[in-house]
Amino acid sequence: MSFLRKKLDEIKRPFRKGEKFEKFAPAVNAFDTFLFVPNHTTKTGSHIRDAVDLKRTMVTVIIALLPALIYGIYNTGYQHLTQLGSDFSFLDAFIHGAWKIVPMIVVSYVVGLSIEFAFAVYRGHEVNEGYLVTGLLIPMIMPVDIPLWMVAVSVAFAVLIAKEAFGGTGMNILNPALTARAFAFFAYPTYMSGNKVWVSEASSMDGVSGETILGTLAANGNINYSMFEMFKGSIPGSIAETSTLWIIVGAIILITTGIGSWRIMVGSVLGAAFMGFLFNLWGANALMSFSWMNHLVVGGFAFGVVFMATDPVSAAQTAKGKWIYGVLVGIFCIMIRVFNPAYPEGVMLAILLMNVFAPTIDHYVIQGNINKRKKRWASTLKTA
Repeated sequence: MSFLRKKLDEIKRPFRKGEKFEKFAPAVNAFDTFLFVPNHTTKTGSHIRDAVDLKRTMVTVIIALLPALIYGIYNTGYQHLTQLGSDFSFLDAFIHGAWKIVPMIVVSYVVGLSIEFAFAVYRGHEVNEGYLVTGLLIPMIMPVDIPLWMVAVSVAFAVLIAKEAFGGTGMNILNPALTARAFAFFAYPTYMSGNKVWVSEASSMDGVSGETILGTLAANGNINYSMFEMFKGSIPGSIAETSTLWIIVGAIILITTGIGSWRIMVGSVLGAAFMGFLFNLWGANALMSFSWMNHLVVGGFAFGVVFMATDPVSAAQTAKGKWIYGVLVGIFCIMIRVFNPAYPEGVMLAILLMNVFAPTIDHYVIQGNINKRKKRWASTLKTA
């Protein structure tokens, strides 16, 4: 490693302050930071001494995403080969899934990081590691058959409008990955809904029966999947959103490491379960009659509340605010599913809506605490 360290220092020499290519230093330093721990420290006394930095946090989130991603790759191949009706092995399914998904991940990182590097050079600041997670999340929540150029356009929109327009990492009010999906849904609706976009299609296949469970219910259709199949994730859907089992594994990693807020996760589940139970009592249509427990394990609900609702930048920050934020995400998710037949998957819109209101929630929570302390202090003065 010392040899690599010396070589990098030699490469960086023309990019140091006062040198010819000083302006492009942020782009070069990004590669250094990717390989080594940053060697800069605070100029004044730090409030908290901790070995956890942004890069370690982002890497931990990526590790938490890997179980759902690996299963999503397999399930993509499984759904495709099942349509063909031929015998296949785990490896056959995984190879086909990787052939479809890896290019999407590559496109996401190339386009997103290129924009990040360009803004870092233009603004003269270092490249942040925030896009390491966003670049992986965006392909994971897309349909498998979406064209690569649509992925590229969606990534560019999300990075430019939802992130850089607000100042970059740590300044955005909307989750960039969900913004990319929302843009793709409204800009290219035929590639984001229907019964042919969730299963990888082959030229030899005349038709694909790959509608999602929520899409089938929205059309008042009948589903033929068991609770175990829905929980395991062997159903059509976005690439890595189908398996609640492996998403829970990722949630355990995030909670154990202290990166993901368990309050938001639990609050979202409670809110969705409560609203789903109320609609079960009503039972006016197929989505209302769909068991509240099933609502928690189908669609993108589990993936959304674990990896996106808990985004530390766009979510609520106060302890009480996280409970309120999470419960409202769950409530609005089920309400959007039931009352919007054109878009039965409501977790994306629910999280984006609550991203907007998260600062307001925190404001009133903090203001409430201030008022309580004022009353307590006034009461103390009176008794004294």
